[in-house]
Order: sequence, then C-alpha cells, then structure tokens
Amino acid sequence: MGLFWSLLILSLVVNLPNSLSSFSSDRFDTWCKQHGKTYSSEQEKQYRLKVFEDNYAFVTHHNIVANSSYTLSLNAFADLTHHEFKAFRLGLSSSNHLKRFNFRPSIEESSGVMEIPPSVDWRKSGAVTRVKDQGSCGACWAFSATGAMEGINKIVIGSLVSLSEQELIDCDRSYNSGCDGGLMDYAYQFVVKNHGIDTEEDYPFQGGGKSCNKGKLKRHVVTIDSYTDVPPSNEKILLQAVATQPVSVGICGSERAFQLYSKGIFNGPCSTALDHAVLIVGYGSENGVDYWIVKNSWGTHWGMDGYIHMHRNGGNSEGVCGINMLASYPVKTSPNPPPPPSPAPTKCDIFTSCSQGETCCCTSRILGICFSWKCCELDSAVCCNDHRHCCPHDYPICDTKRKQCLKLSGNGTMAKGLENKGSYNSWGSLLEVLNM
Repeated sequence: MGLFWSLLILSLVVNLPNSLSSFSSDRFDTWCKQHGKTYSSEQEKQYRLKVFEDNYAFVTHHNIVANSSYTLSLNAFADLTHHEFKAFRLGLSSSNHLKRFNFRPSIEESSGVMEIPPSVDWRKSGAVTRVKDQGSCGACWAFSATGAMEGINKIVIGSLVSLSEQELIDCDRSYNSGCDGGLMDYAYQFVVKNHGIDTEEDYPFQGGGKSCNKGKLKRHVVTIDSYTDVPPSNEKILLQAVATQPVSVGICGSERAFQLYSKGIFNGPCSTALDHAVLIVGYGSENGVDYWIVKNSWGTHWGMDGYIHMHRNGGNSEGVCGINMLASYPVKTSPNPPPPPSPAPTKCDIFTSCSQGETCCCTSRILGICFSWKCCELDSAVCCNDHRHCCPHDYPICDTKRKQCLKLSGNGTMAKGLENKGSYNSWGSLLEVLNM
C-alpha cells in the first residue's frame, strides 16, 4: 500500500508542470478573447504567454501574501513586460517641470476660511467625460489637460463637451511633443493663445501624431482664460482646488503594481519621479482612509472602469507617487464663442460631394486622378485599398481577407470581430457591411 501511494504522488509531481502549463494556456486564451488580442505569429503568442504567466504570479503573490489596501488583476496590460508598459503608456515630460512656473504665478493659501466638503465627486455633477484611451501614444498630458478643461467648461457654462486631444497632439508643438511627451501647463497656454479648442467629435483621436489640421484649429468651441499652478507639495491647497473643479496632476505611474491595479486604495510603494499625467475628479474616505478619485487615460479595462483611488493624507507632503507635486488647472470666466456654422458637405472634387460626417473614397483612379467616388458613412475614415470598404479612424488597418479592421496596440494588434452579413457590392463601412 505504501508503494502504491508513493507511485501516485510521484506521478502527480511529474505531471503537475504540464497541468499548470495547460491551465495557464487556457487562461491566456480566455484573456485574449476577452481583450481582443491577436499576435503576428505563434512565436510571438508563446512569448506573450510567458509574460502573462509572470504577471499572473506577481498578481497572485500580491493578492494572497501582501496585506494591502488594493488588489491587482490580469487586466488589459497583463501581456506586457514592465519595461514595455513603461515605454508605451506614459508621456509626462519630466524635463519640463522647472519651466512650468514661467507662465503663471501659483496660487497661495487663502487667508480666509474655505469650507471643504467631506467628499466630492465631479462625475456625479456631470463634469467628467467618459474614460478615454491614449493607446501607445505618450500623450497622457493631453488627456489630462482636456479633462480639466471639460470639467471647468461644464461648471461655468453648464454643458459637458468632450474636447480634442488630437488637436493638442498635432498642433501644440511649441513646447509639447505630441506622443513623445508634454506638460499640461503648455497645453493650457496653447489653448489660451489659440483662443479655444475644438471638440473630440470634430477632431477625433487617431492613436498617433498627424499633421496639424489648420481648419480644425480655427474651430474655437471651448475657451479658457488662463491657468493656475498649485504650489508643489501643498496638499491642503490641492484639496481646495479639487473641491472647486477637476485638477490635472503628474504622478509616477510606472510601477508594476500600478500597471496591474484593479481596485482599492493605492498606496504604493512607488517613486515620486513623475512620468504620467492624470486627472483628479474628486476625493473621499473609506474606513477612515482618505483617497483621491483619479481618472486615467488607459481605457475602461484598467482599474475601476478606468479610475483609481489613490491614498490621500498619508503624511508625506509629496503625496503617494508624487501626486501633490505637479498640479494645475484651467481658469474660465468668459463665455464660449457662438457655435460655428454647421459643416458643409464633404467635397470630393468639384463635381462630387458626400454628406456631412462622411468620408470621400476613390473607387477608380487613372494617372493619379480620381474619376469615381463613393461615400463611406464614417467620419475621418480610412479607405481600404480594395476600393470597396472603409474602416473607422480608431481601427485604421484594413484586413478585408480576414474581415477585420485592426489597430496596433503596443506589443500586439487589436481587432474588432466581424461577421459576413451581406454583399460587398455597395460601398459602406467594413464594420457595417460585415455586421461587427
């Protein structure tokens, strides 16, 4: 009997690695389907599986062993190494920190007594737009700046308008560097000097830098008058500012635990070397622990639907991850300009036009001259080379053979699954024709 049990245990030990490997592979396949991940080769997929397994071990160890106020998960970044994550998802220009005070004087602590509410959540006031996704473009500074301007516009004017990060990425080039980094103060200065900024709907995010659209640049839908810097490492004044409007801040967002954050009050450990920009949209307390409500720009598959609670009143003047060190917000007292006239139909050539919000796509070209046009029913769409289909601007790669519109996302390719619904004879969005 003893020999039997010894052989059984030995058999289990020998087969355990294969069982665990099969478990990890199945979990990874499920994760890929959940997040729409595909890879260029089987070799690449196997490499990503190894990265996934390493992150799984890190997440499991933290959640089981660590006595922490927050938990981690296998979120949308679980197939990225820590180095890749830092390279793809940040974008605050730390070299610019010393220049920020050249523009506007920082506010000083009010001599009067300002009554601070015990909690604030600007989402509940309708002053926060949906969570956006900067992708692999290092323009977190633009998303943080637009978020703050969207907030103050709603508070002062009463309407919530989603503003164009792409305009800042493409056109704000005096000091900022598009997807290679920037600073919120420079974005505010750009909007003040330009007498306004366009909407996201009219000038949508393209996932990367493009040439500045001078026509869109002239559409001044929302304006600000100036901006204000919060004194560094002064949490009391920062709290006063957040009590009145959403505030842009710099943080260290490159820690591995930040990459895989899921829920709870994040308290580090993390550096105060600022490399990422986010937006504080409120504050509160839970079980006697104070926190900031922070909106990120990594999509809704990270954190708590794109948000994180970060520890507040921790006793460190710089704040967790340096959140108190680089805060600023736009100032607005003036009304916005009158709405611009409705856009005219999209002109394809002197004889042909498409309706407003559609894209002209050439179906017949000779010697570089288009002789036949058809209209894609998507705004700012990508016309496919088969001259029969188009893809939305945020999934700009046409793959008509596999019936997909694709976009590159850091290490892999994001795809939208499609089904063949009908004929390809009539022009239309590939997504519509194939019934995504």
